Amino acid sequence: MTISGLAREGGVGVETVRFYQRRGLLNLPERQGGVRRYDAEHARRLRFIRGAQAAGFTLEQIGELLTLDAGQDRARARALAAERLAALDAKIAELEAARKSLRRLAHQCAASEEGPCPIIAAFEG
Repeated sequence: MTISGLAREGGVGVETVRFYQRRGLLNLPERQGGVRRYDAEHARRLRFIRGAQAAGFTLEQIGELLTLDAGQDRARARALAAERLAALDAKIAELEAARKSLRRLAHQCAASEEGPCPIIAAFEG
């Protein structure tokens, strides 16, 4: 398949495929008759990258995951997953605190029509 076919199959744009190539996450196949042809392995790797991104891994971490041997490097894969889980837990705590604060401000705003809106006042200060 061509790069556009690979991009379509991976649900990304052609420039995203090229970006992953520049980052060393996808290899650049040799030209065949002036056109680069991508195969099922390229599509599998692109799906891997997209899945890892959806789990919140950085491109650097994805690069490391791609280099790990599926059968031998479980400890490192677990360590990367643990790092990602800790980061997600921190982000979840941050978002929960923001939600709690915004709920409180919305309740204060609804409780009275007098004076400045507590939501707007909170963001101005």
